[in-house]
Amino acid sequence: MTSMPVASVARTHDVFNQSTPWADVNLFTTNAPLQSALRLHAPGLPVAGLTALGAEMGSADMQAHARLANTHKPQLRTHDRFGHRTDVVEFHPSYHALMGAALRHGLHATPWTRQDTAHAHLERAAGFMLFTEAEPSVLCPVSMSYAVTPALRGNGAVWADWSKGLASTQYDPRLALYSQKSALTMGMGMTEKQGGSDVRANTTQAVADGDDAWGARYRLTGHKWFFSAPMCDAFLVLAQAPGGLTCFFLPRVLPDGTVNAIRIQRLKDKLGNHANASSEVEFIDAMAWRVGQEGRGVAQILEMGTMTRLDCALGTSGLMRQALCIALHHTRQRSAFGKKLIEQPLMRNVLADLALESEAATALSMRLASAFDHKDQSEHEATMARLLTPVAKFWVCKRGSVFAQEAMECLGGNGYVEEGGEGVMARIYREMPLNSIWEGAGNIMALDLMRAVRRADTAAALDAELAPARGSHPALDRLAGALPLRVDAMTTEAEARRLAQDVALAMQAALLLRSAPGAVFRAFCDSRLSGDWGYSFGTLGAGANLDAILARALPA
Repeated sequence: MTSMPVASVARTHDVFNQSTPWADVNLFTTNAPLQSALRLHAPGLPVAGLTALGAEMGSADMQAHARLANTHKPQLRTHDRFGHRTDVVEFHPSYHALMGAALRHGLHATPWTRQDTAHAHLERAAGFMLFTEAEPSVLCPVSMSYAVTPALRGNGAVWADWSKGLASTQYDPRLALYSQKSALTMGMGMTEKQGGSDVRANTTQAVADGDDAWGARYRLTGHKWFFSAPMCDAFLVLAQAPGGLTCFFLPRVLPDGTVNAIRIQRLKDKLGNHANASSEVEFIDAMAWRVGQEGRGVAQILEMGTMTRLDCALGTSGLMRQALCIALHHTRQRSAFGKKLIEQPLMRNVLADLALESEAATALSMRLASAFDHKDQSEHEATMARLLTPVAKFWVCKRGSVFAQEAMECLGGNGYVEEGGEGVMARIYREMPLNSIWEGAGNIMALDLMRAVRRADTAAALDAELAPARGSHPALDRLAGALPLRVDAMTTEAEARRLAQDVALAMQAALLLRSAPGAVFRAFCDSRLSGDWGYSFGTLGAGANLDAILARALPA
């Protein structure tokens, strides 16, 4: 009797028609839209540092750190084993590796101290976008350290002691006295559970406690519903002083070396942003020092919010770019129905449409960053910074979630899983809503826009900004011509979201005219401004040059 051959089980597990990970690539040298934006606003800017950052953030090693930092979430330790209160947050080593890289590349407070360039904020913005492509969560304390610096100068004594550490690039994760650390980071504590964005409803009380080397000292009692990055060395917080809502400097470790009375109640269990610790805290006679005048807390919060809102737009632009690159990389290798996915007409339209959205987001975000470099020297730039901050934060961040969903769909089921290289796409999708919500959701941005347009100079500044694009496209001419009149006539909050959208689209088109190839500019105007577009990505009209747009998006 002859035996039957046994089928090889291993043959059923041959793996083919799968894409390789988008890893070990230089995120800067492959990003033509970002390079073009830099050339537009800062011709001749040295890019060696950004090139090095792009290589590091695109490396497989850094991607592994990003995965591990998000997989192994921060852990709160309120007490030690003997029962002593500790209030510390423990992180995976990969979190510290990422934080070390962010500070090493100067993505925190360094632009405020640099004297060697007129484009420190723009250069830092480009780096922030590149880092976001690898891992956005750890940039929360980095962004806040950047944002609080101008406000902290309201207390000259504190600024004198802390400025060097805040600008240092030698990350130091220890809980220690500020003078014993190689670098310092700062967070914020504004939101309370009964008020949310309405910080005037805050109930935390500040009682005067004398004066010392850091000025007017207070004791704070109350709570914060969102206390971002509780492991930072100090925080700017709001509390009700006798003179009204006031900004305070709250260190974790007091000048005498004792730990301040900041009680961490719990860490937030968030949809995304898993590597970052967000917390709820209680102050029990916590010691703090006044920054600025009593009753001026809201004004200082708005100043800080302006900086973090820039980072929201930059962060979403970076996430868009990473999602687009992953989708392009995957579709160039994966075959279906006898062709590479990227050769399929429907897929080409989707990818080209995503590429337009990504480049437009980059262009607008970098224009805003450029305004921050020059707003102290130019009234026009100061006006554009006030106008474009809520516009960019509103529009770019609103587009993020739907963008991520469409990019994920390019990978099919592999894009939805949480493991391997494709897991990056799922992480991006979970991260996208945060930038739209954090530091003021859409309606808050619309209200900020209303405040900006009520200034007499806003309409004229917008008209001057759009003037170089006149005659380039009929639809842009119509929109740009109407916007200054709409700005002047804006009287009702109910129209503010539409105004934010239209200012964003007009600005993006005008910027693409100056920085992008003609095929990108025309397709953007035809689709976003002329209505030759559907209600989802992948509905560009027949006149769009898909080949040119895709070639621009990512070199083969």
